Amino acid sequence: MPDEQPRWASSYGKGVPLSLDYGDTTLTDQLDATVARWSDRRALDFLGAGTTWAEVGDQVSRVAEGLRRLGVGAGDSVALLMPNCPQNVIAFFAVLRLGATVVEHNPLYTAGELRHPFGDHAARVAIVWDKVVPVVEELRATSSLEHVVAVDMTTELPLRKRLALRLPLAKARAARGQLTSPAPGAMPWSDLLAASPLDASHPRPDADDVALLLYTSGTTGVPKGVPLRHRNLVANVEQGRAWVPGLEEGRETFLLALPLFHAYGVTVGMLLGTRMGATLVLLPKPEIGLLMEAIERKVPSFVPAVPPLYERIVTEAERRGVSISGIRYGLSGAMPLPAALVERWEAATGGLLVEGYGLTETSPVIIGNPMTHDRRPGSIGVPFPDVEVRVADADDLDREVPLGERGELLVRGPQVFDGYRGMPQETAAAFHDGWFCTGDIVTMDERGFLTVVDRIKEMIITGGFNVYPSEVEAVLRSHDAVLDVAVVGLPQESGSEEVVAAVVLAEGLVLVPDNLRAFARDSLTAYKVPRRFVVVELLPVNAMGKVVRREVATALKEQ
Repeated sequence: MPDEQPRWASSYGKGVPLSLDYGDTTLTDQLDATVARWSDRRALDFLGAGTTWAEVGDQVSRVAEGLRRLGVGAGDSVALLMPNCPQNVIAFFAVLRLGATVVEHNPLYTAGELRHPFGDHAARVAIVWDKVVPVVEELRATSSLEHVVAVDMTTELPLRKRLALRLPLAKARAARGQLTSPAPGAMPWSDLLAASPLDASHPRPDADDVALLLYTSGTTGVPKGVPLRHRNLVANVEQGRAWVPGLEEGRETFLLALPLFHAYGVTVGMLLGTRMGATLVLLPKPEIGLLMEAIERKVPSFVPAVPPLYERIVTEAERRGVSISGIRYGLSGAMPLPAALVERWEAATGGLLVEGYGLTETSPVIIGNPMTHDRRPGSIGVPFPDVEVRVADADDLDREVPLGERGELLVRGPQVFDGYRGMPQETAAAFHDGWFCTGDIVTMDERGFLTVVDRIKEMIITGGFNVYPSEVEAVLRSHDAVLDVAVVGLPQESGSEEVVAAVVLAEGLVLVPDNLRAFARDSLTAYKVPRRFVVVELLPVNAMGKVVRREVATALKEQ
């Protein structure tokens, strides 16, 4: 950091430093330290079933050995496709222990959505929720995949729930069918667990090794691999720990409702929770029934989430008459956090709910509101320790705009990635003179607080998940009835966006929304499928003939 203190220094919470020492620590080192210090403490809570940190450490070592026997070594990629469950956490750290790279994928993606990433990262081993094994098996012919390991989540349930699923009742069969299904031909997870512990002398990962690879689509719709090194992720974990000095090691309970294939869920949920020796409450999906059951079992102290989840929790708690008092901290991301929701949440919990900001490329958090009553609803906050920002003229990135004026947010810091995997042109376009270009237009005030006012990138954020218009458009254009299409996000009161498709139909054909929706679902996961289809005669284009989505969105808002 520069010698001169940044303008946001006075906006930090008490005890939060401007700079930290990250050393050469790895995520593996952090896990080992937690296992050693908090061995008897409950590490994982999965729908009521508990696993201690000592048990986590033992299972990580055994699965690492099982993977080594499959040929996994330093630098290799291992794909994980699971909901939040104990096996996901164990597999994550087992892969890292070998010096290999975890590739987290959405387990509900179609084979079409997974084909390019699998061809890119060339994983020979995939650890997969047994219900989606058939989808992954479709990738064998076009990828390097050799071994598929099937995970049955029900084996980690409390005994009474496992027994209930076996009852000869239609309801029990339906519940079991939602959680597991046979996976003939795949290696069972139990085979990995049956291995002896990994030899302690096995080489450990280095801080510069790539720990995690996540994929994010671009303007062309082709997914881009975002490699995050141990060094990047450790930095963000330590920044998060410093940002909330009220968190106490070995005493916290983290509610992990955000999926681990999302950068926010991985870092602010699992990795920070592991560093703190917290109990990680894993929810396979953020259903309100599971959320309330977890909260009634034990009120969590820290809840990283997105605004719709906070809204559902506080509304359902009021409806049921359940107290959520005791949730001390909430860090919201991925989409704007309404001030009215902050007021409701803080009144119900007695804690703090603040908004942060980040991207997959930044591990992900780079900016946050102070975890104090000085937080500012509507603002994304101030830069994290060791993070530098510039607000630059979007047309001339060498020129910084005056305070209060709109400009593109440029950042650099220890958690920022080096560049996209195997994509030098995209990497060059993403950086300017060493600064990462976020694509978001912001303003900064005199105390360093930043507010997002617009986006250069046309990404849609719905329910906290990113939707790239070009990917959805490519699928819809392949339908015989669609001559052309533009997909945009229209803002909703919740702060989320509705995915809407403006469609130009082939001559003589009529729009049947349900047919188009069903067609899209064959290639896209559910949240990417447009909620609405609007027929238009023409789409606005620029001088180069490119559709101007911004004008499409404006026209649809006026309808």
